[in-house]
Amino acid sequence: MHQIIKQILRTGIKTEAPPQPDEALQLEAQRINERILHQIGRALAIRHVDAGSCNGCELEIHCLNNAYYNIEGLGMHFVASPRHADMLLVTGPVSRHMETALKRTYDATPEPKLVVAIGDCGCDGGIFGESYASCGKIANVIPVDVAVPGCPPTPTAILQGIMTAVSNKAR
Repeated sequence: MHQIIKQILRTGIKTEAPPQPDEALQLEAQRINERILHQIGRALAIRHVDAGSCNGCELEIHCLNNAYYNIEGLGMHFVASPRHADMLLVTGPVSRHMETALKRTYDATPEPKLVVAIGDCGCDGGIFGESYASCGKIANVIPVDVAVPGCPPTPTAILQGIMTAVSNKAR
């Protein structure tokens, strides 16, 4: 144990300095937050629904909550109940077992509601398509406002899809 401590003291700190905050990104974040507040009147509440995906899209959605993307700082947050949501973020091809649950979730979300289909499976059924076990794309079960293709799409693409849905809501 003493050898490790001695080595740490001899070596010192070998990390690089943290990057300086980018003022352009801070201004962009403020602009996005103001747009959401103007169009919705409060923070955007998002309910994520996994309708039968492989979890690739979920990993990218989870990235939105990290310090780099900081979706909370942009005026958006995830909620546990569709009754508190403004938007449904749906991933995966809709499995037959999730069809009823997805419809109930959609019905429980108050009007006006937005639906964003995430990933190739959500947009067009992906490699699964329609079969005895899959209803295919999300639009086959509930209306979709914006589709974000990719397998899986990047967190930036997901964020752009969310912002597109919010922008289209005002029209």
